Amino acid sequence: MMDFMTNLSKKITVGIVGGSDLPKQKEQLSNDIVNIFPYNFSQNGLVAYKDGKIQEVQTISKFLGDDNIKKVVNWVLKYLSEVDIPIKRGTFIEFRSGMLNISPIGRNCSREERNEYEKFDLSNSIRKNMVEAMRKEFKDLDLTYSIGGQISFDVFPRGWDKTYALRFLKENEFDEIHFFGDKTFEGGNDHEIFVHERTIGHTVISPDDTRDQCQKLFLS
Repeated sequence: MMDFMTNLSKKITVGIVGGSDLPKQKEQLSNDIVNIFPYNFSQNGLVAYKDGKIQEVQTISKFLGDDNIKKVVNWVLKYLSEVDIPIKRGTFIEFRSGMLNISPIGRNCSREERNEYEKFDLSNSIRKNMVEAMRKEFKDLDLTYSIGGQISFDVFPRGWDKTYALRFLKENEFDEIHFFGDKTFEGGNDHEIFVHERTIGHTVISPDDTRDQCQKLFLS
């Protein structure tokens, strides 16, 4: 996939935007990911790079204040202690500079456990129900809740979804901005940028599907 994206970048401007932090992006893509493509956005663009140079770093603790962060963390730990799921591992809350990532099973689960939990979650709406409970509990904080990946969901201030990355793409520099993501449904962590007026959104279901759609759009 990286070989394909590198070749694609010879034809069009390529950028990566993801909810994970930069170390996770490096693990998934390349240790040199900030230098491979013109744009790289981790944590939805709260950590933004252009041409290998840092553009901005925003933090949720600075924005919300540590007292509010503590309230959310305490509530989440109590809620998860009462949720009955087949297994629980470790790291239920991951504090990132731009968001809280919350995982009912715990991010330390194995790949097999992750796959099994995803099936259980889809059948029992564990993450969906927790998000609804948090919306009611913390309605005064004006937070956004975004379910992504297999085992977790993100919590961040409103407007800090993946559309945050668009502020680094000047409108007069691009004729079109195409976005490709798999969680484009409402509530998914790709939805806001998928439906944004500045983007042309594409739903993909796998790396192969992403490659095929890009091939038809940009290389045929």
